[in-house]
Amino acid sequence: MQTEQNSPQKLVCEASVEIRNADGLHMRPAMQFVDVANLFDCDITVSNDQNVVDGKSIMQMTMLAATCGTKLKIKAEGSDAQQAIEALRDLVEHKHFDEPTPKKNKRNTKSG
Repeated sequence: MQTEQNSPQKLVCEASVEIRNADGLHMRPAMQFVDVANLFDCDITVSNDQNVVDGKSIMQMTMLAATCGTKLKIKAEGSDAQQAIEALRDLVEHKHFDEPTPKKNKRNTKSG
């Protein structure tokens, strides 16, 4: 996580996260993200390689079309930016939106 102090009250924090839940950022996890983002006063943007969207807008978040494995950059600007980044990173990377992560392929290894 990167943190900058642009002015006494304008804190800027950024973090890169990877979508790890099996179904990606579909409507339910996008809504969870927006709900957490809206708990904070800071401005929050989320970007992939092509788009930058408002992290507090469900319509814009779904436009990212982030599938499992997609890397996103979250940027927060404001007095509670660090707390916002920590909460959003926890939701995405540790809680996985309370959804399953992909199962690893298990190969049948019979010898014979």
